[in-house]
Amino acid sequence: MTAKKPGKLDVTITYLEMTHQPDRPPAIVPPGKVAIVRAENPTISFYRYLYNTVGEPWLWWYRRGLKDNELEPILSSLENHVYVLYVGGVPAGYAELSLILLEDERTIDLSYMGLIPDFIGKGYGKYLLNWAVDTAWSFSPRRLTVNTCSMDHPSALGAYQRAGFTVYDQQTEIIDDPRDTGLIPASVTLANKTGTVKAQKDNEFDNSDTLIVDFPDRAR
Repeated sequence: MTAKKPGKLDVTITYLEMTHQPDRPPAIVPPGKVAIVRAENPTISFYRYLYNTVGEPWLWWYRRGLKDNELEPILSSLENHVYVLYVGGVPAGYAELSLILLEDERTIDLSYMGLIPDFIGKGYGKYLLNWAVDTAWSFSPRRLTVNTCSMDHPSALGAYQRAGFTVYDQQTEIIDDPRDTGLIPASVTLANKTGTVKAQKDNEFDNSDTLIVDFPDRAR
């Protein structure tokens, strides 16, 4: 029997940059018991939980395709920073900064950022993004970069632009559908095509009993 060829997906990738630190107050903390903690040298199983749970509705496939011995050097690198957002003690999302180009090019890349689906639409996305931007600038780069694609949350591009990023390039690629290659369950429907995605709220919050746990000095 001949194996079925995987279907193809057209993916438009938008590349953004930020060359000046935003002139705004620090990230406003949502109410409740919220914490952001750097996962120092995270275990592969914990990272895969974050990446797969956050990314599955958007068909994040690339790091699913990495073997453990390929993923481990990335996670253990001193230049790779994974910051986990907790709400009431429960992982709610994460942001990942790559500092690999910081020394030579003074550039930091926001490699990944997203929320676990249960926490979308509650104001945490804007907070986490602004916090990640503020944290990246604390390392004194000259440039921050990020990219998003047409499979991501419909609000992602606008959210990055509101956070201070500007578009500098865009390209379209054709990829194998990861549901056909076995990287993602075949039953998954791309969330931004279902019409059921909750919109990210733009609300800002005041008067929080939030606990912020991060280690910017130690992280360096």
